[in-house]
Amino acid sequence: MSNREVVVLSVGGVRFVTKASTLQQFPESRLARMLNDGDQEFKLVNGEFFVDRDGTLFSYIMDFLRTLQVSLPTDFSDYQRLQREAEFYGLYALADLLSQEHLLKPSLEILEVRFSLQEMQAFFRIFGSCSATVATLAEQITVFMGQQTGQSWNSPFPSQKPLVPLPLERPSHHDMVFQCGTDYSAGDQFVARYVSIKPDNRKLINGTNVLGLLLDTLLRDGFHLISTRTVSGEDKVECFSFERVKRPAGLALALKNTPGSSGVPQAKRSQVQKGK
Repeated sequence: MSNREVVVLSVGGVRFVTKASTLQQFPESRLARMLNDGDQEFKLVNGEFFVDRDGTLFSYIMDFLRTLQVSLPTDFSDYQRLQREAEFYGLYALADLLSQEHLLKPSLEILEVRFSLQEMQAFFRIFGSCSATVATLAEQITVFMGQQTGQSWNSPFPSQKPLVPLPLERPSHHDMVFQCGTDYSAGDQFVARYVSIKPDNRKLINGTNVLGLLLDTLLRDGFHLISTRTVSGEDKVECFSFERVKRPAGLALALKNTPGSSGVPQAKRSQVQKGK
C-alpha cells in the first residue's frame, strides 16, 4: 500500500486527496505509518482512509505538510485544538510551531502623524508602535534642501540649484521628524525644503500637499484612519491616528540533512525556527 501515489482520506466526513509522499514527510508520524497499515486508528473503507477527527482543522495540517509552513487566517483562534490535532497525528514539529502562538497571531499596529504650520514652514512628526514600519516609511521619505531667491514657499518651481538630500531626524526607532517649506536666510535668500515620498517622484514644498500625499500613502499601505484631533497650545498641532492589522510573517520548519535522509524534515523540537 505504500506504493500508491494518490491517497484519499475522509477526516470527519471531509474528503482530502493528496500524494503519498506528502503524508510521508515525517516518517515517524501516524500519517506515514498509516500507509503501511501500521496504525489501526485509520480504517481503509472503499479505498479511502477514514479518520474520526476534525476535518476543518486537518486542512491546516495538510497545508503544513505541503509547504512546511504555518499560515493561518487572521481570525483563527483554535490554536490549542490544532496543536492537539498535530500531536494526535504525531506531527510534533507542527505542534512546536503552534506553541509559539504569539508569533502566529496578527497584531494591531498604531501609527500617528502630527502636523503643524508655522508661517512658511510645515512640521511633521510620525510615531509608530512598530519600529520596522517606521523604518520602512523613513526609507520612502526624502527631504531635499536648496536655496531660492525671492520665491514664495508655494511656488511650484524648485530652485535652479541642485537640491541636496537631508537625513531624516530619528529621535528613536519609533518616530521620525521632518519639515518642508521655506525659511528666511539673508537678503532675499530663502532656504527651501522639499519632500518626496516614494513611489511618488514629486518634490513638494507645500506642507498641505505633503500631508495629503503622506496620508494617501498610509491608506494605500493598509492603514485605516481612526481619529483626527487638534492639540491645543501655542502652535496648533493636528494629529491623525491610524491603525492596521499586521499579519504575522508565519513560521517555517527548518530542514535538516542527515545521512540517508535526503533532506527529509525531521520531527524534532530543536529544528523549529522563525520564518523570514
